Amino acid sequence: MPINQSTFRERLVAARHLLADAKLDGLLIFCPENRRYLSGFTAADCSLNESSGCLLISQEAAFLLTDFRYREWALAEAPHFAVQIYQKGLPKLLTEIIARLGLSCLGFETHYLTYCGYQKITETAAAAGLQVQWQPVENLIEQLRVIKDAEEISLIQQSLAITEKVIAAVGRNLRPGRSEKEVARMIETGLAEAGAEGPSFTPIVASGPNSARPHHHPGDRLIEANEPIIIDMGAIYQGYCSDMTRTFFLGEPDAKFKEVYSLVRRAQRQAEIGMRAGMMSDAADGLARQVIAQAGYQEAFGHSLGHGVGLAVHENPNLSPHQERAVELKTGMVATVEPGVYLPEWGGVRLENMVLIQPDRVQVLNKNLDFYHFGNTSAI
Repeated sequence: MPINQSTFRERLVAARHLLADAKLDGLLIFCPENRRYLSGFTAADCSLNESSGCLLISQEAAFLLTDFRYREWALAEAPHFAVQIYQKGLPKLLTEIIARLGLSCLGFETHYLTYCGYQKITETAAAAGLQVQWQPVENLIEQLRVIKDAEEISLIQQSLAITEKVIAAVGRNLRPGRSEKEVARMIETGLAEAGAEGPSFTPIVASGPNSARPHHHPGDRLIEANEPIIIDMGAIYQGYCSDMTRTFFLGEPDAKFKEVYSLVRRAQRQAEIGMRAGMMSDAADGLARQVIAQAGYQEAFGHSLGHGVGLAVHENPNLSPHQERAVELKTGMVATVEPGVYLPEWGGVRLENMVLIQPDRVQVLNKNLDFYHFGNTSAI
């Protein structure tokens, strides 16, 4: 089921509280995920083009500004926002609304309004005689998005169920001689057939030595027997993302693969057992990192333990090992737990589950957690 309209009303109220706390008269929202989170407007979700629209919210008003191509879409999906169509460009329409509302301190999202766009908007407002204090903000609406409600968790679980169905089917069809690109195409086709809106990111298929590259781009290399194969993929379902990684092995796993695989799985389980609300994110990372370091592979685990997932596949919190980036884990956060070990020339192993942070533990959202046998394919 889609998000209930009453939820969008509640989100708008919460956003206005944040505006008051930040002493802002209004806020311009260009981030596609923030735009959808507050309004329900889905058009051009992945586009930062001006024509796909922005929101302007104040304590008294809520506007969705877009162009004619999205008019009917916006009217149908965002009933709590006044839809305004710009004929002469966004800067001119924004200037008119800012003047009408009498806004003097207006926030804008630094990560999503380009410098060129900022120049056009501010220069148009100044030319009209408006005296506006333009206040850069970062991670304001994201403060709301980081805690998932029951509707969001349900959609994330449905997205993950699609991902698990597809990765299982792909695993059953892995064969020596198939290229990484071919397997990536199988994933994308499978996601479409399973009801996903699309992949949440370009699938990673990394075979043999390529699996030592955590974010390898699928290439023409042919998969061989008796080597690790990392598949990292996710789905989008009603706007919400999933992210999952499994490591496969064609043939009977050898001693090296078993050693590395079991180490990564132990590290993942250690984090899943130990994580809970109130813990700092760097401490959560340390639960898995300590296991890998004690086995002598500390240099082979060079990325963070995980990241938040929601309307974006990578969002807060970041489970980084760096103390200066640490944040407190809170009930309702959804994150990945994905330790890995990567050995040049041999390959790598990464395992990724999604978890829901709870007061005294985490709930692993994945269902497929055991050792599988798909024909001549072994996947752990």
